[in-house]
Amino acid sequence: MSQYQSQLLRLLDERGYIHQLTDAQGLDALAARDVVPGYIGFDPTAPSLHVGSLVQIMMLRRMQQAGHKPIVLMGGGTGKIGDPSLRDEARSLLTVDKINENVASIKRVFERFLTFGDGPSDAIMVDNADWLDALEYIPFLRDIGQHFSVNRMLSFDSVKLRLDREQSLSFLEFNYMILQAYDFLELSRRAGCRLQMGGSDQWGNIVNGIELSRRVDGTQVFGLTSPLITTADGGKMGKTAKGAVWLNADALSPYDYWQFWRNTQDADVGRFMRLFTDLPLDEIARLERLEGAEINDAKKVLADAATAMAHGADAATAAAETARRTFEEGASDANLPTISLGSEGLSVVQATTGLGFATSNKEVRRKLSEGAIKVNGVVVTDPAVLLKAGDKLSFGAKKHGLVID
Repeated sequence: MSQYQSQLLRLLDERGYIHQLTDAQGLDALAARDVVPGYIGFDPTAPSLHVGSLVQIMMLRRMQQAGHKPIVLMGGGTGKIGDPSLRDEARSLLTVDKINENVASIKRVFERFLTFGDGPSDAIMVDNADWLDALEYIPFLRDIGQHFSVNRMLSFDSVKLRLDREQSLSFLEFNYMILQAYDFLELSRRAGCRLQMGGSDQWGNIVNGIELSRRVDGTQVFGLTSPLITTADGGKMGKTAKGAVWLNADALSPYDYWQFWRNTQDADVGRFMRLFTDLPLDEIARLERLEGAEINDAKKVLADAATAMAHGADAATAAAETARRTFEEGASDANLPTISLGSEGLSVVQATTGLGFATSNKEVRRKLSEGAIKVNGVVVTDPAVLLKAGDKLSFGAKKHGLVID
């Protein structure tokens, strides 16, 4: 049974989102009596967010489910600098036009997860470029910079990591934590925001914003971080041989998205259902107790629910049917991932790595020698075999792709 009184913290606690809280009792009391506006920031470093951002998106969804107000903060301003948190080197600087393109593309994702509008618990989306771009340097240094200790800033992990390794940390990046703290101050003024949430790597930045709001405006605000989400084997959540698992359909097909969840490790099924779906907790408890081959049924339920949330129920149904036909009937289907034949032909080795089924030619040759690769249902062992348009390549039992013109 949850230790919290408010529906918000009970929901976050029961589903596994809480890692650290700045003032659990104070936030719990506030959320029990008032609608709490809370925000999470997303820097537009690419045209799509990926599964690594999904915990944060789901936390905003949980806020809304508990009757509170989610604020999606797009980092059109901070994206011009880049967050140095847990990075070994500086991000490549994007042009203003590219940042604006990325913001427009990313916005589409949130409409699947949140209800936007003018109501008390309707989500809103804001862009920190609206206030950061208008800052004047000297007034900002005088009014805001005076509240930050360089000694303390040097102690944060995002800075220490780079300095301890004697890797360059630019003055530009060093400013990031001040600007993020200023975001919290601005949002508390503009939208009555009382809560900032983020991943565990954002703890220092969140605390900075809380202290700044207290010192400048005397406002009490709160911070909450989620745990780092890793897979049961210790790997990073959302990384595959193909790369990042993107949330936009034009960056990753709904079928590939469904397959990502279907391939969840047995030990992660229950936890991922709590974090990434709206399935009832008692149903999740039943499903995660399944063993042996039956756990695959639970994985399909997870894949269906997660895909329906990100891409819609029709896309989830189509992906599940494609998988069923491919794996149960051995049929080809246009929804499978594809690779182009090209003008110079395509070998089985090139196709296997190109589809992301293997990370190296060496791995493909080993799998060929093991009889683990089939073309149109027939085992192939020769790495020089050339494919033609319409061929279906199978890598083990779960990975299938089509060769197209």
